[in-house]
Amino acid sequence: MEQLKILVVDDEPRMRKLVGDFLTAKSYRVLEAGDGEEAIDIFFKQKDIALLILDVMMPKMDGWQVVKTIRQYSKVPIIMLTARGEERDELQGFDLGVDEYISKPFSPKILVARVEAILRRSSALAGDILEVGGIRIDKAAHQVTVDGEAIELSYKEFELLTYFAENRGVALSREKILNNVWNYDYFGDARTIDTHVKKLRSKMGEKGDYIKTIWGMGYKFEVNA
Repeated sequence: MEQLKILVVDDEPRMRKLVGDFLTAKSYRVLEAGDGEEAIDIFFKQKDIALLILDVMMPKMDGWQVVKTIRQYSKVPIIMLTARGEERDELQGFDLGVDEYISKPFSPKILVARVEAILRRSSALAGDILEVGGIRIDKAAHQVTVDGEAIELSYKEFELLTYFAENRGVALSREKILNNVWNYDYFGDARTIDTHVKKLRSKMGEKGDYIKTIWGMGYKFEVNA
């Protein structure tokens, strides 16, 4: 079985080594970054990071900025590490889409246990293949085929199509789609979703007709009989 990659981001080399040694002992492949900019660079170059362990206070780009950047493109599990135990920091982390929050100092064994629990949960959610109306969605591989032909989708287009397929026949408001697919309360312009739907329909060809517009509300994914 291929080793899952975990990116450990902390400006303290000793902390990276401590966490890395415990994870390596559990057969994970550990990648390291010493600041936020390096973390972003590694994350987008690798494309198959299974989980991030991320310190809040770092040079160049702090942990919050890293989370905000990654959450625009990915729901990869993120564990935040911080020396500060203030409740408002923890709430900010969850608002941004952080999965776990651990205050320093911590037990490396507890950290590893939380890593394993999150990865079990995320693989249980993501390891499916959906097939509907000639469309095949491989969630684990992040691949979509339409009548056997592969189509190239952006991360958000893939998430949007998956959400539609999982909720076929259900009328979905724009607000509900944004909150589920973008994974946070969205305060921007709801036309964001219309733009993504337009691109998605175009890439799906005739199957794009499965995405029905419900005027004044949102969309419904309905496979023609």
